[in-house]
Amino acid sequence: MREECGVVGIVQFKPESNPVPSALRIYYALYALQHRGQESAGIAVHDGKRPETLKGMGLVPEIFNKEDLVILKGDVGIGHVRYSTSGDSRIENCQPFIVNYKSGSVALAHNGNLVNGLDLRSQLEGEGHVFVANSDTEVIAHLLVKELLKHDPVEAMGNVIKQLNGSYSLSIMIDDLLMAVRDPLGIKPLCFGTIDSGYVVASESVAIDTLNGELVRDVKPGELVIFRDGEVESHQLSDGRYCAHCVFEYVYFARPDSIIDGQLVYRVRERIGERLAHEHPIDADMVSPVPDSGITSAIGFSRKSGINYEESLMKNRYIGRTFILPGQAMRETAVRLKMNTIDENIKGKKVILVDDSIVRGTTSRRIIDMVRKAGAKEVHARIGSPPIVAPCYLGIDMASRDELIAAHKTIPGVEAVINADSLGYLSVDGLVEAIGIDRDDLCLGCLTSAYPVEIPGENICQRRQLKLHEF
Repeated sequence: MREECGVVGIVQFKPESNPVPSALRIYYALYALQHRGQESAGIAVHDGKRPETLKGMGLVPEIFNKEDLVILKGDVGIGHVRYSTSGDSRIENCQPFIVNYKSGSVALAHNGNLVNGLDLRSQLEGEGHVFVANSDTEVIAHLLVKELLKHDPVEAMGNVIKQLNGSYSLSIMIDDLLMAVRDPLGIKPLCFGTIDSGYVVASESVAIDTLNGELVRDVKPGELVIFRDGEVESHQLSDGRYCAHCVFEYVYFARPDSIIDGQLVYRVRERIGERLAHEHPIDADMVSPVPDSGITSAIGFSRKSGINYEESLMKNRYIGRTFILPGQAMRETAVRLKMNTIDENIKGKKVILVDDSIVRGTTSRRIIDMVRKAGAKEVHARIGSPPIVAPCYLGIDMASRDELIAAHKTIPGVEAVINADSLGYLSVDGLVEAIGIDRDDLCLGCLTSAYPVEIPGENICQRRQLKLHEF
């Protein structure tokens, strides 16, 4: 799996009270969300007359410098970090997208994925709309512009979401008006908070923390939040009866120090480890995480089981996004470049390795083989999620069914492939209990093959008739 995307929006109503430019604050917020996407990043601001944008491929500090950020004038702006789940990896697909029209401009940053994005694009192209990229984010921007020619922002956004099927958390600028929108099921996270001179919208609360702000609350499923004249307006565009929050935000994607839909991710991962220890006990000498996403769950496992927590693997955090693989012979070197064993901690011991998930199984096999080579007597794999048996259509870059090892192998079969002495997955019920949100309010599609929205050729978990408000 790969990270998805992160969005930010900032408005400063009294910028004279704090001379920090909005663009610089967006930069810091994006830095805090870098874990959600390392492919590209962008910032767009509005100076009251026109939007200005700066985008590029790579990490946040590689794209922006102080001189660039000073040039980006304006008290309102939005930002985005991207890992592509829809659209190619190229500069044209970097966000935020800006679309100019006769009444002004729309800038939009999107986390999520539209199931019907291609159909909507084809429809718009038939009406004469011209696209410069192949991301479904640009589709949303064009739909909004089309509605803004006839309606005010609230009614326009209400009409747009009636046409969208999928997941979307959006930060939007209509000229210098900042808005935030979350899809009617709240699949992707989105929250807002206060800063000393205004407000900030972000995919995760850690971005608000970074700006010394205070979290106010999550944007509700189907809610449009508008920041205007120093006030916060809330417009509920759907009835909000149903939710389908993505479980992998808690298992893997979000930072542990984020609060998402009322749950501190760190505590969820601790409970995941505790449930794993309860469901799959084993006699061993040490509990060790696969860093970094397995660390908190391994702490929970150790506490519940009474088995010592000790690191067996050390991650190299300075290798950047990619490295060259010159051939099959270098595969072991490539793995060692990412992660190395602490042999003295491992030799002669029965080791429990705690990881967040198994997708294809190849990485798990290489890590377990490394631990065995370092002298482990036994290696037991404990996984903080149920088996992934189906792809994600809603914003996670996950393998196809053919590549998902659990889609066509039993648990003993996966155990054999990854070369573990034993393998224990967390149950679906255990994951739901650890998250602390009702099962009917979670998206479990990749774990159950039943999705919360209509997807051609797939099962729907229950027929949910979302009621969207009329305008």
